Amino acid sequence: MESFEGSTLVRQDIAKMEAYSPILPFEVLSDQLGRPPQAITKLDANENPYGPSPAATAAAGSGDWFHIYPDPEVRAMRTELSKHLHVPKERLLAGMGADELIDLILRALLSPGDGVINCPPSFGMYPFSTAVNGGQIISVPRGADFSLDVKGIESAVARNPAAKVLFICSPNNPDGSCIGDEALRLLLDLPLLLVLDEAYIEFAAEDGQHSRFDWALEHNNLAVLRTFSKLAGLAGLRVGYGIFPTWLLPHLWKIKQPYNVNVAASSAALASLLEPAWMEDKVKRIVQERKRMVAELARFQFLQPFPSYSNFVLFRVSGRSAAQLKQALAQEGVLVRYFDKAGLANCIRISAGRPADTDRLVQALSKVTQT
Repeated sequence: MESFEGSTLVRQDIAKMEAYSPILPFEVLSDQLGRPPQAITKLDANENPYGPSPAATAAAGSGDWFHIYPDPEVRAMRTELSKHLHVPKERLLAGMGADELIDLILRALLSPGDGVINCPPSFGMYPFSTAVNGGQIISVPRGADFSLDVKGIESAVARNPAAKVLFICSPNNPDGSCIGDEALRLLLDLPLLLVLDEAYIEFAAEDGQHSRFDWALEHNNLAVLRTFSKLAGLAGLRVGYGIFPTWLLPHLWKIKQPYNVNVAASSAALASLLEPAWMEDKVKRIVQERKRMVAELARFQFLQPFPSYSNFVLFRVSGRSAAQLKQALAQEGVLVRYFDKAGLANCIRISAGRPADTDRLVQALSKVTQT
């Protein structure tokens, strides 16, 4: 068997695809930067800096049933979600983060070569999961202001009869813009499944934006995804959920891993839902700090912010290298996200943190930009 070449067994499209580039965890960053985690201001992954509620932490760590497989239907959490969102429990499906639900949708719907419409710049998991599932990405780029090209999407669907799914992120990652009702209604007239990713929607309510979760009850080609990662500070436990059309749900239930949401994650998510005041308070603090961050960074004229309804702000860097700025800030222990892709040339994205995080960001920017 010495001559056996295992790589020939790999799907050729997988062999050619680019790997997803995830954000590094604290322990790796700590080692790379030579700083303890406590000395790192992490503003690069849109995480909730306040973490989970005490009740959620206690629930996740109880350990009473860790030796028993979890409920494959996550009934307790879905029942509470149903009350929280005023939708039937039967329309809800939970996953190991919204990322798993994205993958499940595509696994259920795509045959090799089927099309998925993506509107970049947007969340990188859409093209990643499409490639993994043998689909073809059909890109309809956003405008310079990150607005959706609705007519372009309509034309793309007309040209590609094999297009089955359209992903829309609202607020959009990485710029924080939201889709309007009129545009959404036009897109729902298209003959495909529209997946509306509302991972950041809770941070938009204060500025007049609203969720379309209940729209899925009226449109049988709409699925809406949400997550506990941002709202409840449970990014490390991976809990997502969504509302899906009745024709799709049976197939998603068939193909999902039977024990996909673990005991600790589901317990923490349920405990979070029972403490809405905790989550609402933290959302308000983060939104306030997002606005303060923009105001504080106005002194750095080379940073040009885009309007955001989320827990982060995208900045165009003018007159200097965004990549070098990102590296210089990292050496000061302040982490931001740098993008090097179409539509995001020379941009950085900064998550809203706590007041002390903003203060440290300003101090680091002042230091690294001194001339």
